[in-house]
Amino acid sequence: QVQLVESGGGSVQAGGSLRLSCADSGRTVSSYVMGWFRQALGKEREFVAAIGRRGANTYYADSVKGRFTISRDNAKNTVYLQMDSLKTEDTAVYSCAASRLYALGPSAKSYDYWGQGTQVTVSS
Repeated sequence: QVQLVESGGGSVQAGGSLRLSCADSGRTVSSYVMGWFRQALGKEREFVAAIGRRGANTYYADSVKGRFTISRDNAKNTVYLQMDSLKTEDTAVYSCAASRLYALGPSAKSYDYWGQGTQVTVSS
Protein backbone atom coordinates (compact mmCIF):
# COMPACT_ATOMS: atom_id res chain seq x y z
CA GLN A 1 0.00 0.00 0.00
CA VAL A 2 1.34 3.41 -0.96
CA GLN A 3 1.29 5.99 1.81
CA LEU A 4 3.01 9.23 0.89
CA VAL A 5 4.01 11.78 3.50
CA GLU A 6 5.60 15.12 2.61
CA SER A 7 7.88 17.15 4.85
CA GLY A 8 10.26 20.08 4.63
CA GLY A 9 7.84 22.88 3.93
CA GLY A 10 8.03 26.19 5.71
CA SER A 11 8.53 29.91 5.29
CA VAL A 12 11.47 31.43 3.48
CA GLN A 13 12.37 34.77 1.94
CA ALA A 14 12.54 35.24 -1.78
CA GLY A 15 15.82 33.98 -3.16
CA GLY A 16 16.08 31.32 -0.48
CA SER A 17 15.96 27.54 -0.68
CA LEU A 18 13.96 24.66 0.72
CA ARG A 19 14.14 20.91 0.22
CA LEU A 20 10.95 18.92 0.32
CA SER A 21 10.88 15.20 1.03
CA CYS A 22 8.24 12.64 0.19
CA ALA A 23 8.51 9.35 2.06
CA ASP A 24 6.51 6.22 1.41
CA SER A 25 5.82 4.21 4.55
CA GLY A 26 4.65 1.38 2.30
CA ARG A 27 8.22 1.04 0.99
CA THR A 28 7.12 0.93 -2.66
CA VAL A 29 8.46 4.18 -4.13
CA SER A 30 10.79 2.35 -6.51
CA SER A 31 7.77 0.88 -8.32
CA TYR A 32 6.36 4.25 -9.38
CA VAL A 33 7.02 7.32 -11.41
CA MET A 34 6.92 10.12 -8.86
CA GLY A 35 5.78 13.67 -9.28
CA TRP A 36 5.41 16.92 -7.39
CA PHE A 37 2.44 19.21 -7.81
CA ARG A 38 1.46 22.47 -6.13
CA GLN A 39 -1.70 24.39 -5.50
CA ALA A 40 -1.76 28.04 -4.56
CA LEU A 41 -4.70 29.54 -2.72
CA GLY A 42 -7.57 30.12 -5.14
CA LYS A 43 -5.76 28.49 -8.05
CA GLU A 44 -5.85 25.12 -9.74
CA ARG A 45 -3.31 22.44 -8.96
CA GLU A 46 -0.32 22.56 -11.29
CA PHE A 47 2.46 20.18 -12.20
CA VAL A 48 5.95 20.96 -10.90
CA ALA A 49 8.27 18.03 -11.69
CA ALA A 50 8.39 14.28 -12.28
CA ILE A 51 11.07 11.59 -12.12
CA GLY A 52 11.30 8.12 -13.57
CA ARG A 53 11.55 4.95 -11.54
CA ARG A 54 15.33 4.80 -11.56
CA GLY A 55 15.87 8.55 -11.44
CA ALA A 56 17.50 8.78 -14.86
CA ASN A 57 14.70 10.79 -16.44
CA THR A 58 13.20 14.02 -15.13
CA TYR A 59 10.63 16.48 -16.40
CA TYR A 60 9.94 20.02 -15.16
CA ALA A 61 7.35 22.69 -15.60
CA ASP A 62 8.78 25.71 -17.40
CA SER A 63 8.06 27.89 -14.38
CA VAL A 64 10.55 25.98 -12.20
CA LYS A 65 13.10 24.76 -14.74
CA GLY A 66 16.61 25.71 -13.69
CA ARG A 67 15.52 26.48 -10.11
CA PHE A 68 14.04 23.20 -8.84
CA THR A 69 15.59 19.74 -8.88
CA ILE A 70 13.72 16.49 -8.36
CA SER A 71 15.61 13.41 -7.20
CA ARG A 72 14.94 10.10 -5.53
CA ASP A 73 16.62 7.59 -3.24
CA ASN A 74 14.81 4.31 -3.72
CA ALA A 75 16.82 2.67 -0.92
CA LYS A 76 15.26 5.22 1.44
CA ASN A 77 11.86 5.15 -0.28
CA THR A 78 12.07 8.91 -0.58
CA VAL A 79 11.69 11.50 -3.31
CA TYR A 80 13.06 15.02 -2.96
CA LEU A 81 12.37 18.42 -4.42
CA GLN A 82 15.23 20.88 -4.02
CA MET A 83 13.88 24.39 -4.52
CA ASP A 84 16.37 27.21 -5.05
CA SER A 85 15.97 30.86 -5.98
CA LEU A 86 12.45 30.78 -4.62
CA LYS A 87 9.98 33.44 -5.71
CA THR A 88 6.84 34.71 -4.02
CA GLU A 89 4.82 33.04 -6.77
CA ASP A 90 6.13 29.65 -5.62
CA THR A 91 3.97 29.95 -2.51
CA ALA A 92 1.62 26.96 -2.48
CA VAL A 93 0.82 23.63 -0.90
CA TYR A 94 3.18 21.09 -2.45
CA SER A 95 2.09 17.48 -2.82
CA CYS A 96 3.89 14.42 -4.06
CA ALA A 97 2.17 11.75 -6.12
CA ALA A 98 2.88 8.27 -7.46
CA SER A 99 1.98 6.99 -10.91
CA ARG A 100 1.78 3.40 -12.15
CA LEU A 101 2.35 4.59 -15.70
CA TYR A 102 5.80 4.64 -17.29
CA ALA A 103 5.62 8.05 -18.92
CA LEU A 104 6.57 11.24 -17.05
CA GLY A 105 3.31 13.04 -17.52
CA PRO A 106 2.29 16.46 -16.19
CA SER A 107 -1.37 15.51 -15.88
CA ALA A 108 -2.62 14.93 -12.36
CA LYS A 109 -4.96 12.30 -13.79
CA SER A 110 -1.91 10.11 -14.48
CA TYR A 111 -1.12 9.79 -10.79
CA ASP A 112 -2.77 7.21 -8.57
CA TYR A 113 -1.63 8.04 -5.05
CA TRP A 114 -1.24 11.39 -3.32
CA GLY A 115 0.22 12.76 -0.13
CA GLN A 116 -1.50 15.34 2.06
CA GLY A 117 0.82 18.17 1.09
CA THR A 118 3.16 20.59 2.81
CA GLN A 119 2.90 24.38 2.84
CA VAL A 120 5.63 26.49 1.26
CA THR A 121 5.45 30.24 1.83
CA VAL A 122 7.87 32.61 0.14
CA SER A 123 7.88 36.21 1.32
CA SER A 124 9.39 39.26 -0.33
